[in-house]
Amino acid sequence: MLRFILLRLIQSFFTLIGVTFISFLIIKLAPADYFAQLKLNPQISPETIETLRRQYGLDQPILIQYLRWLKSALMFDLGLSFQYHAPVLDLIRERIGNTLLLTVPSALLSWFMAVPLGLLAGMKDGSLVDKFIRAFSYIFMSFPSFFLAFLLLLFFSKSSFFQLGGWQSLIVGIITITLISTAGLVRLMRSATIEILNSPMVLLLKSKGLRGWTFTRHIIKNAMNPFTTLIGYEIAGLLSGAALVEIIVGWPGLGSLMLDAVLATDLFLVMGGLYIGTIMLLIGNLVADLLLAYIDPRVREKEILK
Repeated sequence: MLRFILLRLIQSFFTLIGVTFISFLIIKLAPADYFAQLKLNPQISPETIETLRRQYGLDQPILIQYLRWLKSALMFDLGLSFQYHAPVLDLIRERIGNTLLLTVPSALLSWFMAVPLGLLAGMKDGSLVDKFIRAFSYIFMSFPSFFLAFLLLLFFSKSSFFQLGGWQSLIVGIITITLISTAGLVRLMRSATIEILNSPMVLLLKSKGLRGWTFTRHIIKNAMNPFTTLIGYEIAGLLSGAALVEIIVGWPGLGSLMLDAVLATDLFLVMGGLYIGTIMLLIGNLVADLLLAYIDPRVREKEILK
């Protein structure tokens, strides 16, 4: 397993290099940048703009700019934001707490709801209960997150017991993300449960006389394998998955910060957000691989034999 972890870390490093380089290149190839927009201000002279470019190192070739940024980023020095005139890491640190307040409860609620609902639907395949759970899943999977957030805001705004703003906006965001995430996870759990119930393993369990919770526990353990592979995306989604919802409900998280950065072509702030998000995704995938190897002995044996 140590060899497995080392290989994953090496692969993650090169993935990080590839993602950040392509992102940096795309941003630099945009028809305009932050300093080009400053030319529209007659109070700022071209000499001042060129001085600012040199200060930020943007007068160098693209490859040199990227290598300088990467060298600093590996030390978690993500540079200065053009529009906020503040360290990018400080700006992200100020907003990350608000984003986690929104996404962590949503993720936990989604999983606690999806596992029993999907298991129940799978074990009652074709029943009225199954049809009701599938209807719930189809309805909320069909809603884009931002549109559902808008509808919930409209609904709660009509209530005299619910005033929008502050913590109320947080609650709307949590409900939105929870409903949409649960809908997708329920379908996955239901499909995995049905697949396990139709497998030879179930015939073996029944032949041994297993019933009740002991039988159900084996079904849950095997059906959870697809869920484990999603943990990597869930961890990354804790920072990036709620961006549109944050913007709609007016919650001051990373979503609105990154939107402002993209609109202003704030190079270092955009790259900082992508850098942190990519690291979260890579860490999540590593955690998912380790958990899958722990849960499923077949995966563990396969890695050992490599």
